[in-house]
Amino acid sequence: MPSVYDAKPAFQKLLRPLARGLVAAGITPNQVTVAAFLLSVAAGAAICRWPSSPWPLLALPVVLLVRMALNALDGMMAREHDLATPLGAILNEAGDVAADIALYLPLALVPSFHPWLVLMVVVLAGLTELVGITAAAIGASRRYDGPMGKSDRALWISGLAIAAALWPAGGEWFSVALAMIAVAEIATIRNRARAAVREIEG
Repeated sequence: MPSVYDAKPAFQKLLRPLARGLVAAGITPNQVTVAAFLLSVAAGAAICRWPSSPWPLLALPVVLLVRMALNALDGMMAREHDLATPLGAILNEAGDVAADIALYLPLALVPSFHPWLVLMVVVLAGLTELVGITAAAIGASRRYDGPMGKSDRALWISGLAIAAALWPAGGEWFSVALAMIAVAEIATIRNRARAAVREIEG
């Protein structure tokens, strides 16, 4: 299914000169991965500290864009400059899930959002990545199928964060949007599992 992930090659092309520069400066992919996680923790902490303020919410899309850039950079640095390590692979996958939790779970404190719906979105986000990783563990490729992969979640939640900052009295509209994200995540889990099985069965 269509996904923002499909635009990743073009995004990587823009970032490739920066990746070369970071490698030349002695920066490792693991350091970039950790930086992306710490950025997410800082942004999540800001939302926890000021859940009723619009500014952490308005900053969230910028944080997510920078985080996506860092996530793309660490992978390019590892693959294209022969810097891949087993520890880096673990940090990459575990760091993404942990960063999602640190960044998205604090939204449960924002008055515009229903806490249980936020929790559901976060749990399902973790499951989508778990299924994608499990696919590789059973002999298929790492699955990134949509419609609600990591980049898609970032786009949708960025839009919701901006809306909550500018229109905090949106009411049930926010709950409907979160429920739609959750349903799309369930579809993503199904698509990734089915694609992995089809790939293995030939």
